[in-house]
Amino acid sequence: MGLAIIGTGRFLPPDRATNQDLTRVMDTTAEWIEQRTGIQARHFASDGVGASDLGAEAAKEALRKARIAPEQVDYLLVATMTPDHHFPGPAAMVGAKVGMPGVPSLDVRQQCAAWIYQLQLAHALVHTGQASTLLLVGCEAHAGFMPWQDWDYLYGRGGSAPSPEAWERASRHRGLAILFGDGAGAVVVKRTDDDRGLLAVDLHSDGRHVDLLFVPGGFTHRPYWTKEMLDEEKHIPRMMGKELFRHAVAKLPESVRTVCAKAGVSIDQVDLFVAHQANDRINGAVRTALRVPAEKVPSNIAQIGNTSAGTIPILLDELTESGRLKPGMLVCFLALGAGLHWGSALFRT
Repeated sequence: MGLAIIGTGRFLPPDRATNQDLTRVMDTTAEWIEQRTGIQARHFASDGVGASDLGAEAAKEALRKARIAPEQVDYLLVATMTPDHHFPGPAAMVGAKVGMPGVPSLDVRQQCAAWIYQLQLAHALVHTGQASTLLLVGCEAHAGFMPWQDWDYLYGRGGSAPSPEAWERASRHRGLAILFGDGAGAVVVKRTDDDRGLLAVDLHSDGRHVDLLFVPGGFTHRPYWTKEMLDEEKHIPRMMGKELFRHAVAKLPESVRTVCAKAGVSIDQVDLFVAHQANDRINGAVRTALRVPAEKVPSNIAQIGNTSAGTIPILLDELTESGRLKPGMLVCFLALGAGLHWGSALFRT
């Protein structure tokens, strides 16, 4: 019994901000951003558009390419770290917007590492007979925690130049703000009778490092949100970039070696390494540690930034559309995200 990818889709909101655009609202340069991250541009959702809206559009595209109707899906797995609401999670909302009321849905909250968890869950649901066709969605709307206020001015559409206080605020959070973009990817998988699908997985979590990337606001406070917390910017994530970099370049190569050993294959036998797109420098360091040629590690971070749970499914759709992802390929997925959660998976297409 196996698991086949039968359809992929992606959706990026139309508003696009280049590195040069960011220089209008914070103290930075386009060159500094690209050298530090590999990012040149990113997309942002408009006010009133949530992760579930982006996810639904990607899901509709994946279903269209899979040539199946929404009601043929047995299970929906939706991952995000930027939900429309504190609760409920967006999975049921995506299902409703796609047209599958009554289909069971599950929210996955492993942030940037979510795709690997989703893949393992899909494998388990198929192999226990709970589902045959599943829809996996990763969607993010990071615009809500960006540290500037005048979006028209950012895009060069008018508006007002930031005050000295607004400029200082955005500049103080620039290490975070330059990284993230919005978007969604979706993948339809189906049970097969051959040997395609998940071959091995290596997953880990360590909550001792939650402070490396987290949002300070939340339900440890009474009430869980106040005006003072907004003034203290507790809605904006806190990130320790150097420490995250250190964990990623140490843990991800080790995980890839482990998952290959579990599957009984060598790193050289892997056709593609599809990594979470957090920072081009991280992926370059991981590739160097594994001694993998650059052509085996596709990247799309330059034009869309870090879309967290959306990155791997978005990249999968791009690879499928371009013809780089072919049947029978051995693909290694790898990611590290807030939590910390990290790991890798080997998948035969």
